[in-house]
Amino acid sequence: MYVNFADYSRGAAVATDLVNTSPIVRAAGDAVADPAALGAFLAAHDIQRDTNGTELALMHALRDEVRAVLEADTEAEAVAGANALVEKAARGPVLRQDENRRWHWLVTTAPDAPLAHELAVLIGIGLLGTLRSLGFARFRPCASPACAGVFVDTSKAGRRRYCMPEVCGNRVNVANHRARIRQQYV
Repeated sequence: MYVNFADYSRGAAVATDLVNTSPIVRAAGDAVADPAALGAFLAAHDIQRDTNGTELALMHALRDEVRAVLEADTEAEAVAGANALVEKAARGPVLRQDENRRWHWLVTTAPDAPLAHELAVLIGIGLLGTLRSLGFARFRPCASPACAGVFVDTSKAGRRRYCMPEVCGNRVNVANHRARIRQQYV
């Protein structure tokens, strides 16, 4: 696997989505509870890799490690945690040309690295890139009072409030709307 240094938002998105597959966040249970669900998660992030049952436990452990990084108390702790993720399978930077003949710095992973370790490198690079470019304040808990999710805000404005805007944000908006309606009839 090759991970582009400059494309930190992809790794940050995978980090956010992976952490929020947890039963801690989802009332319906673990969103990557079996190899098929893991395969769907990977496909949703355009990661081409066959999965099997042995990788599932490593993915769950990675999810816990990533959550710990996102919940770090200090920027230094977040950097140390993200560096540890990168060290799981990263071999070193290489310079490669893309199809448009532009050069890019990429991090390579060990050829025999387990899927979870390759994703750890992608996520670690994404988190480090976010820290460097946008700052530690972009690692946030979900603003929904009914959610235990966390996320990385890589939006341009930096005003994202919910781990899953289409779920958590919608729930809050519906609850606020219903409260306003009730107030009209009081």
